[in-house]
Amino acid sequence: MSEFESDLEGQSYLIRDIVARVLAEDIGPGDATSRAVIPPETRAAGQLLAKESGVVAGMEVARECFQQLSSQTEFAAVKHSGEHFEVGEVLATVQGPARALLAAERTALNFLQRLCGIATLTRKFVDAVAGTGVEIADTRKTTPGIRSLDRAAVRAGGGKNHRTALYDGILIKDNHIRLVGSVSAAVQAARSKAHSLFKVEIETTNLDQVREALAASADIIMLDNMSLEMMGKAVKIIGDRALIEASGGIELDEVAEVAAIGVDIISVGTLTHSAPSLDISLELSPIE
Repeated sequence: MSEFESDLEGQSYLIRDIVARVLAEDIGPGDATSRAVIPPETRAAGQLLAKESGVVAGMEVARECFQQLSSQTEFAAVKHSGEHFEVGEVLATVQGPARALLAAERTALNFLQRLCGIATLTRKFVDAVAGTGVEIADTRKTTPGIRSLDRAAVRAGGGKNHRTALYDGILIKDNHIRLVGSVSAAVQAARSKAHSLFKVEIETTNLDQVREALAASADIIMLDNMSLEMMGKAVKIIGDRALIEASGGIELDEVAEVAAIGVDIISVGTLTHSAPSLDISLELSPIE
């Protein structure tokens, strides 16, 4: 079992709930078309086919979609999380009651297409900085209600996860700074009131804030929406006195340049909020 699938196995209760809610949204009181067209005893077998190349993620979620509608459904992954696939390759096979397969089809594909898209885009960013030691990380810009799936897809693509949510890390942003008055005041408040095991990270947008964050002993300094020139100056100021994270609209065609400046982490919201879904289809045939 892959790392991605193991992660999801540990959250199987969450996957069941997510899938149940999404299936209910799509099916409602029943699939009117299949009830009208497909005899209840009809069985079918099919393949999940890749219409474009990419990286696998979300296979366990797709399996849950099919098996939740019928215990008679058999689902077998051919490609596993983190593996690359090419156009025309079979990602998984499925067979069972035809009505159940048809009812699960769109939900399973929606999840699989989205999660493979995230993993594929993440892999492109990771490959672009290969050999630099820089980590590519996600952000909290995830689809509401399925963050755990989005984040697992990032891992499948070779990326790292930033803080899970608001509760498990300190990240002081621009609004925090404005509300308390200064970078140093925000860092000092975090040091005095937050859990002692939390690292304190602060977002900076100029070199004065970088110097202030260093003086306040921030653990991680985020260089947010800075030009390459300003980031280079900030990295020299910080040196090895704090971890350095670059963030703010960093695109694939510039991520290697950012990595070369000497940052430790590059966080990319695009991984989860703008990754294009991959084209994957389900082709069914009747079982005689």
